[in-house]
Amino acid sequence: MKTIPFLCLLIIGSLLLSVTNIFADVPKAGDTAPLFAGQDQDGKTIKLKSLIGKQIVLLYFYPKDNTPGCTKEACGFRDRLSDLQKQNVQVIGVSFDSADSHKQFIAQNQLNFPLLTDPDGKIADAYGVQVVGRKQARRVSFLIGLDGKIVHVTDSGNPQVHFDEMNNAISGLKKK
Repeated sequence: MKTIPFLCLLIIGSLLLSVTNIFADVPKAGDTAPLFAGQDQDGKTIKLKSLIGKQIVLLYFYPKDNTPGCTKEACGFRDRLSDLQKQNVQVIGVSFDSADSHKQFIAQNQLNFPLLTDPDGKIADAYGVQVVGRKQARRVSFLIGLDGKIVHVTDSGNPQVHFDEMNNAISGLKKK
């Protein structure tokens, strides 16, 4: 009888440790942003290293083109881009989708910022956002300062939370 509660505790503890390990690799505010290079929808290479010191980068990962939540998020960034650019912020979206899928998504929604293809998951893995067992990224946004350090991370399935938190983090940068 005493063995069953012990086994339950052991299983629960193992599960909690596994979940912690899955998310342990997500960089946090204050960490140096992992450098990446990726191809946008037009085949142009975008390198974080070339943006550091010049622009603040709002790097956001999303699961899939043309899905309701991802469309809402992309259109939200599109609608806010003018204000973001005034604050020297470059928005870059990343998903596992192909360049052709990105082109269609951009055309359908009149997106005005680059979307990087990450077919092998290297960028998603560097940021710890790949869904375990799937070729898909979680909805996570990183605000990267001019110094190349992560200023803020938003890890939420709700696009509105990303807009609100990133807006507050960008406003905080202006006060420093």
